Amino acid sequence: MTGWVDPDDPTLAAATSLARELADPIRLTTLQLLAVEGPHTMSQLAEALRVSPPRLGNHLARLRARGLVTAQQRGRHVVYRLASPDTIEVLTALARHGRPDSPGPRPARPPSPAEIARTCYDHCAGRLGVAIFATLVQRGALLPPDGQHDELRLGPDPAAFGDLGVDPDAVRPGRRKLAAACLDRNHRLPHLGGVLGAEVLDALVAAGLVRREDGERALTLTDTGARKLPALLPGFPGPPADGQFRS
Repeated sequence: MTGWVDPDDPTLAAATSLARELADPIRLTTLQLLAVEGPHTMSQLAEALRVSPPRLGNHLARLRARGLVTAQQRGRHVVYRLASPDTIEVLTALARHGRPDSPGPRPARPPSPAEIARTCYDHCAGRLGVAIFATLVQRGALLPPDGQHDELRLGPDPAAFGDLGVDPDAVRPGRRKLAAACLDRNHRLPHLGGVLGAEVLDALVAAGLVRREDGERALTLTDTGARKLPALLPGFPGPPADGQFRS
């Protein structure tokens, strides 16, 4: 009888092969970017990752050989995308496991203000931005990329936007994207960019829930925000009894 650790077992072989690819920071982040933000060209990936195209090309070739990404020629460019939407679930689970507030042996440490809430260009990032995105998806206001659709789309129920003070029907994107998923650098999960992302941040500021500080990317959570935001955003932690956020 074959033992549990059988290198010829196809399921075990597939799992260990995937683990080897995800163990490299460049390959893992490449997959995360493709999962959250949709297809990228090599130059776009290289710019986002701040690595040289030749170095990235070796990693992309390996990901293609393992069947994790596909490549399609579009004019002068090659566009890369995830080969299977199933990979998104694995990447999301890894990102959540790696968060400082996940259960585990890592020592607790107070998160920095920028980890709690900050700006990414003109929209929310950090824990606050991730919680906004997750709530909008869970409540059906946004539909994330799913393997069939490469871009973020508005969902059938916009009520969650209304609770945040934004009416999507009244927003005019102009030349910008109405909504875009943006990979959060600290938490490796998506936050909301595009015109709607900017509108949500403006609405939170106008409602007195967060405050911008001159010359700072970190957003200050007001006393009102500390009370109201955890109720609006189930994934966003409220302050403990001493008023200090901790991981």
